Amino acid sequence: MDEQPMLSFLFPPGMSDEAAYEISEFLQALSLAFEQHYFAQIRRHLHATNPTPTELSEHPWEDDSL
Repeated sequence: MDEQPMLSFLFPPGMSDEAAYEISEFLQALSLAFEQHYFAQIRRHLHATNPTPTELSEHPWEDDSL
């Protein structure tokens, strides 16, 4: 299976080390800025899609069956 990722067309061959570094720095800064700006919305969505199970004890090391 020599399938390439869908976004592989975005990564041209022969890119210089400096260009790869600068693009990486830009993408990391963009990601951080996005997450800071939309932090509350991201957290709300994560909580809505992955709620904390209510059946778990606040202290999992405590055994209620004893």
